[in-house]
Formats: sequence, structure tokens, C-alpha cells
Amino acid sequence: MSLALIGFLTIVIMLTLIMTKKLQTLLALIIVPIIGCLVAGQGAQLGAFITDGLKNIAPTGVMFIFAILFFGIMSDAGTFDPIVKGILRVVGKDPVKICIGTFLLAAIVHLDGSGAVTFLIAIPALLPLYQKLGMRATTLATLVALGAGIMNMLPWGGPTLRAITALKSDINGIFNPMLIPMIAGFVTILIIAVFLGRAEKRRLGDTLNNIHLDELENEETQEQAELKRPKLFAVNIVLIIAAVAVMLKSILPPAAVFMIGTALALLINYPDIKVQKERVDSHAKAALMMASMLFAAGSFIGIMQGSGMLTALAKAIVTFIPTSLGGFIPILVGVLGVPLSLVFDPDSYYYGVLPVLSQAVEMMGGDPLAIARASIAGQMTLGFPISPLTGATFLLTGLTGLDLAEHQRKTLPLAWGASIVVVIVAAVTGVIAF
Repeated sequence: MSLALIGFLTIVIMLTLIMTKKLQTLLALIIVPIIGCLVAGQGAQLGAFITDGLKNIAPTGVMFIFAILFFGIMSDAGTFDPIVKGILRVVGKDPVKICIGTFLLAAIVHLDGSGAVTFLIAIPALLPLYQKLGMRATTLATLVALGAGIMNMLPWGGPTLRAITALKSDINGIFNPMLIPMIAGFVTILIIAVFLGRAEKRRLGDTLNNIHLDELENEETQEQAELKRPKLFAVNIVLIIAAVAVMLKSILPPAAVFMIGTALALLINYPDIKVQKERVDSHAKAALMMASMLFAAGSFIGIMQGSGMLTALAKAIVTFIPTSLGGFIPILVGVLGVPLSLVFDPDSYYYGVLPVLSQAVEMMGGDPLAIARASIAGQMTLGFPISPLTGATFLLTGLTGLDLAEHQRKTLPLAWGASIVVVIVAAVTGVIAF
């Protein structure tokens, strides 16, 4: 059995087990690639592959653990309460306005190009609002994912930057022609937000009439009320802004930022050592689950990359494309961008698959940059927040309390649909013409 076929079957079986809930996501990420590695006859190197994968994911894992603790403590102290109340004053109880606001907030926050930062800012701020109004966490996860995904097409986003680097091009060659198609995708997601909001409004029905905004403040237990630190709101907001600013300016690694931030948050809000322990313990379960999922994903990626399965799969895909389909390759690549995000991590695709496809198109007399433009319509742009190959996906699901299968079932069709709109507009405007 070829290495490419083993890699393909490994990914398909893993995703099938996860999405049909035949196996818990954590177990699927660990067991299936190990079996694939053994079938490929590379069992002797299994430990090295896993170790390499864990080394690469370790800084991200540490960041996620302390990020959960940091934002959990901020939430305990009531830091997000005024934000939620402010949003409520603007959007009221209208799920349509809330859904539009969710998408726009995620899109604006993602201007920095970091999925992790987007999820860490948008979800803790909005989740309490969704919970208080009875709106579904899947709706929140979907809209935040779509907001981050469409903005990941920006030139400083990972996929576009990789495409520019891999093909030795520039912004004018790859991103600028995709600006109009990107705007079309943005408008499409706005429409999706309206439809999701209307669906929530229909589902909630008369229950919304029974909710009074001024009563939301009182919907907390005595224990929660005792943990609030309203007098420290300004201090906590400054701490959050400082943490995000230090991270965005790369003054310190994200892991270090949230480690220091967690320590300061505990000292400032809960100086009593007993209460500090209680606060850490209260968020330990979520942090442990998040970390275990992330490290399992690191093991999966390490095995798939180290064994050469991803590289072999990339070459096989290029080999099997018939010459007669040459003129349709850019459109085909664009249409398959989102589902391919479930198969290839960004480095494997943009540094492995893209150059080969680009060269093939050039040999057929086409524009090699058309492949890059088509790729950023979905591959690890709109596709990244649903892919098990990116750590940010597990941060998104962890913060919203969803499992990967729930999130993928709701978000994948909508993300794929939005990306197809981008591809259609790009094709009509001649941006990805052969």
C-alpha cells in the first residue's frame, strides 16, 4: 500500500470517526495516526514523530492553558459584565443584531491575523450574552469562525503570506486581485449572520419577551457575586489590553504573556492564597481538556508530517489531475479549498502542494499565480477554524464548550458555501482564469 493512500485513509478514517461520534476526538487524534504509521512500516520512528509534533505544539499548548486560566479569572472578577451589558444596550435582545455584531467583532479583531487572539477576545466577551439569552454556542462558534476565516485572506494572514513566499510573488500578484471576491465573501457571511439570527429568533420565540435586560445583572449565585471585583474593572481591562498588546507586538511569546497575566490577575483580584487555589481549580478541568486535545493534535501532525504521508499525498493529488482538466485546475482548487483544510496543514499545502500545482499550470500555459489566488479562497482561510490540523480550532471549541464534531457539522457547510461564492466571483472577474 502506498504512503499516499495510507495517509489519505488515515485522515478520512479519523475525520469519519470524529464526525459520526464513533470515537472521542482525543482518542481519534491519538490512535488513528499511530495505526497509520504502523501500517506504513515506520513504527520504529513513531516515538520520534510524536516527540517532534509535541515540541512544535508545546508553546501553543502552554499558551492555551494559561489563556484559559487568565480569561477565566477575568470572567470570575466580572470584567466582561460591563462589556456584555454594553453590547446588550446596542443590540438589545434581537438575535439578528447579536449575530451580525458577533461576525463583525470577530472580523475586526482578526485584523491582526491571529486566530488564537481572535477567539480569546471575542468568545469570552460574547459567550455570557449568548448563555443569558439562551442562544446556541454553535451559532457563536460558527460566526466567530467565519469572521476570522474571511479575514485570514489578508496579506499578513498565514495562508496568503505563505502563498506569496512559496511562489516568490507579492501582494499585487496574489492578494490585490482577490480583494473584490473577498468583499463578496464578507457580504455573504453578513447574510449568513442574518439567517442564523433569524433562526435563533424563531427558536427562542416568546422566551425573549420574558427576558428583561435590567434583570440579567441579578442572574448570578451568591458565590459568583462574591467573586466580582467591580472596583478593579479598570485595572483588569488595562491588564487585558496590555497582555494583548504585548502579544501582538511580539515583545514576549504568547505563552509567557498569559503565564505572567494569570499570575498578576490572581494577585490583583484574589490576594488570599486559598481563594487563588479555588480559582485555579475551578478552571483546571477546562484547561486540562484543552491541553490534552491540543497535544493529541500535535502528535497527529507530527506523525503525518514525519512519516511523509502528507508529502506523498500532495504529490499523488498532483499526479492524478488529468491534463484535460488543466483549465479547470484553479477553480477546482478554489472549490475544494475548505475541505482540503481538513487534510493539509498550511505548511504542507502552501509549501508542498501549491508550488507543484502552480508549476503544472504554468507548463500548460496558464497563470501560475491563479492557483495561489484560488487557494486563499478557502484553504486554511475560511477552512482553518474547522480544521483539526490547527491548534486554534481546539481553542475555539474549548472556549465555547463544543466538541469538534458539533462545530464542524454546523460550520463546515457555511464556510464552504462562503468560499465557493469567493471562487465564483473570482472566476467571473477573471482573477483565477487559466
